[in-house]
Amino acid sequence: MNQRSYIELYKSGELSKRIEMARDILTECHLCPRNCKVNRMHDERGMCQVGRLPVVSSFGPHFGEEAPLVGQYGSGTIFFTSCNLSCIFCQNWEISHLRQGEEIPIETLAKIMIHLQSLGCHNINFVTPTHFVTQILEALPLAIDLGLSVPLIYNSGGYDSVDTLKLLDGVFDIYMPDFKYWDEEVAERLSKAKEYPQVARAAIKEMHRQVGDLVIDAQGVAQRGLLVRHLVLPQGLSGSRQIMRFLAQEISPNTYVNLMDQYRPCGEAWQYPPISRRLSRAEYQQALSEARAEGIHRLDGQ
Repeated sequence: MNQRSYIELYKSGELSKRIEMARDILTECHLCPRNCKVNRMHDERGMCQVGRLPVVSSFGPHFGEEAPLVGQYGSGTIFFTSCNLSCIFCQNWEISHLRQGEEIPIETLAKIMIHLQSLGCHNINFVTPTHFVTQILEALPLAIDLGLSVPLIYNSGGYDSVDTLKLLDGVFDIYMPDFKYWDEEVAERLSKAKEYPQVARAAIKEMHRQVGDLVIDAQGVAQRGLLVRHLVLPQGLSGSRQIMRFLAQEISPNTYVNLMDQYRPCGEAWQYPPISRRLSRAEYQQALSEARAEGIHRLDGQ
């Protein structure tokens, strides 16, 4: 196996430059499109309500992710606390909205990566990493010195700044964003982010530019590339057909897509018909048919 590009960035000194740039961003935080402009280096809090240090809810081998990420020994997930979105139906409400988790030193984050690798995990999967990009970058040199060598996954809600993603070029091997909605009004109503559709389109284009289509090795384990998740919502609110068309025509017809059928009303969703009910089988089957009709053939779906 070729040496990971993040190790090459570290050895060349480029990773140190990226870390300094990311720290500068935190002094007037614009890591994400919220552009809160608070000084998180001084522990000021913006929309995500986290400051200087990473906050982790849990970590461990995860066997519920997509098959190419799980392999035999699991995906080494690190669940960060909080989120830069405000999805009213979030299935991790306690983590994202109630912010359950523990603030840890940068050194501990590095040791968690090494611990997961030592358990045999095929990758390190940073879940909801957008607001902790700086801290992840800071932990990487420490983890590399301790022997980190597995692929790194950026597992986000898709509400990511292109400028921040450019800082990550060569750092992450696999990007796994959500593409939640096509319609601005739906995005505003359900996630308080009206500009989400255009932000996600730009972010996914940049992610694909960096890593290309998903590459899976002979053992069935993903090594590099883009994997897009799309949660189908009741009554077509997520705009599945338009999103699949965008992925096929403007990203790649070889885009690996997980078309997810597990929507259920969580959080405050019960207050917002029609998402106050579960997704029907017919609605999911329609989304599957639309994805295939639009040219998406690498479908991880039922």
